[in-house]
Amino acid sequence: MNKKKITKKQLVVILFMLIAVIFRLFPHLPNFTPITAIALFGGLYFTNKKMAYLVPLFIMALSDVFLGFHLISLFVYTAFLLVSFIGTKTKKPSVYTILLGSLSFFIVTNFGVWLIGYPKTWTGLIECYTLALPFFRNSLLGDFFYSGLMIFGYKFVERKYLNLV
Repeated sequence: MNKKKITKKQLVVILFMLIAVIFRLFPHLPNFTPITAIALFGGLYFTNKKMAYLVPLFIMALSDVFLGFHLISLFVYTAFLLVSFIGTKTKKPSVYTILLGSLSFFIVTNFGVWLIGYPKTWTGLIECYTLALPFFRNSLLGDFFYSGLMIFGYKFVERKYLNLV
């Protein structure tokens, strides 16, 4: 069997991530995006570890071509890899997994915001995370919405069309 060949399952996973990233390009509430869901989904459903990290990163970079790259992008991509790692290690979608991914993304990206734009003091760090809390609410809502949509949608397609279950 050729290990380089992309399976039907992998194609469906990629298709779900591509569809999700399109929603990032449309107007939306601040931080209500499928970013964390895409990373988690790739980690959960790609059996090939390389693809679990590279495909979500590539898809994210593709959308950033249209949205722009910024200094904070380094932290966003780092958080993205961490969320993919969480998906590869848990291998089973759950509320806990989504929450852990959201929290990890929040911690890493806001640490970057602190480094870039706040005084490098404990007060500056606390202020940065405190001011980010309203955005975290929208992130959580988006993460649960998009993760749920992708996971349940994938399970439906898997059962109905891929006969993998």
